[in-house]
Amino acid sequence: MLSARSLFQEILDDDEAYRLFCSIAASGESQGGWENARIAALVPESRRSLAPRIVRHGADEDKHGRIFNALLKKRGLRPADVPPETDYTMLLEQQGIGLAHSRLRGDERLTERDIITYLAHSRITEQRASEQMQLLRRYFSDHPDIGRAVRMISDDEDNHLAYCHEELLRLAREGHGRTIQRTMRECVLAEIKVYRDVSLAVMDHMGRLLGWPRPKALALAAGIHAVYAYERLGGWRRMVSLEMPERRDALGGRAVPEPEFE
Repeated sequence: MLSARSLFQEILDDDEAYRLFCSIAASGESQGGWENARIAALVPESRRSLAPRIVRHGADEDKHGRIFNALLKKRGLRPADVPPETDYTMLLEQQGIGLAHSRLRGDERLTERDIITYLAHSRITEQRASEQMQLLRRYFSDHPDIGRAVRMISDDEDNHLAYCHEELLRLAREGHGRTIQRTMRECVLAEIKVYRDVSLAVMDHMGRLLGWPRPKALALAAGIHAVYAYERLGGWRRMVSLEMPERRDALGGRAVPEPEFE
């Protein structure tokens, strides 16, 4: 029987599949860490109060990258090359979503509109990350090898999502509501396509590594297409709603170091 739990267990039990999974995750988190560090460095003077939170966001993402690499090391595995078709972060950038890396590599200050773009993009991608980590947490929070890492990353992703809600609501109260909603809608419609394509690519690579029979691979691909159909028909709205989070000022402190994974 196909289930999310059995699928993740298959990946966890196979060295090469686990190696690819952790490598893809580590790469995406590290890219996110770099992006947030550059945004913090270029934040406009009118939004300097945001800089410490953006720094914290980036520090958390860097930490997650180190955690996934540490999980590989613990199992005696080296990071794998990440196939470009599985690179969620870069594929979003190629679709014009978020702030371009070419802009972030420069020295020109960002604008308030750029900060809205950053937060709108983050609100959607952090929703995705939070949901994925909650799924892993449901099945593997007590796993002896990955349980602690899963719980830690899941808590951080929930904090990141709360931060995005709170900051976007603050900007909406300042009169940017229509711009925020328009930006989030453009972003989410691109994101659900990229997520579908990346999911199909990852499952294709996993299927070859794990030797899945064709009917199983087709069933999993059909499931991914079904999720996309649901999101395209209206499921995307959960990713653009805004509500004041229970966790207020979720990124107000310093990033918590985790020596076990350093």
